[in-house]
Amino acid sequence: MTADTDADLIEQGRKLFAGDWQFIWASPSIETLPPMAGVEVAFAGRSNVGKSSLINALTGRNALARTSHTPGRTQELIFFEGPDNMGFRLVDMPGYGYASAPKAKVASWTALIHKFLQGRASLARVYVLIDARHGLKEVDLDVLKTLDKSAVSYQVVLTKADQVKPAELEQRVVDIKAALAKHPAAFPDILVTSSRTGAGMPELRAAMARLLAERS
Repeated sequence: MTADTDADLIEQGRKLFAGDWQFIWASPSIETLPPMAGVEVAFAGRSNVGKSSLINALTGRNALARTSHTPGRTQELIFFEGPDNMGFRLVDMPGYGYASAPKAKVASWTALIHKFLQGRASLARVYVLIDARHGLKEVDLDVLKTLDKSAVSYQVVLTKADQVKPAELEQRVVDIKAALAKHPAAFPDILVTSSRTGAGMPELRAAMARLLAERS
């Protein structure tokens, strides 16, 4: 990618998220999903990885996605849509791996996530959020395997990068890249972000702008 192309995508990404984003739908089950339309990207990650904060930082809306200090609060697939005629949606998926929730509830969330991944033709990519402080956990690897089986393209996004020392962060990226080499559906580049400082947000927006252009 040339510098000009890169700058062009960054600008396209900025415009993509400069408009008014709104909550449009919440689905507690596969039966209640909204009709498929346009291009959708979903955000998956362990509870408390910072999904809601990332969506708020992306869209420049402090309270678009509901953040909580209680892990596992998001128990539905939450859909957000950009300005009219854009044909682009964000999907906030229930956090996984929250051990303190009742086992039946965790099983229900997990089933919802897996069914959604396997049956949504409008889903162009899943961004798998990984806490930069902790790296890949066993529960993350289980989700990557599900994505591989579903043949859904996915990309790892490190969150909370501002809370990790540069050398440690660099090693974390190297380790995750090595692990992803074993996963056929994984996008090779890792995006490093911080919702608090805004680091990596232009690059993440640009990645979505490119995806939207490819699917249009």
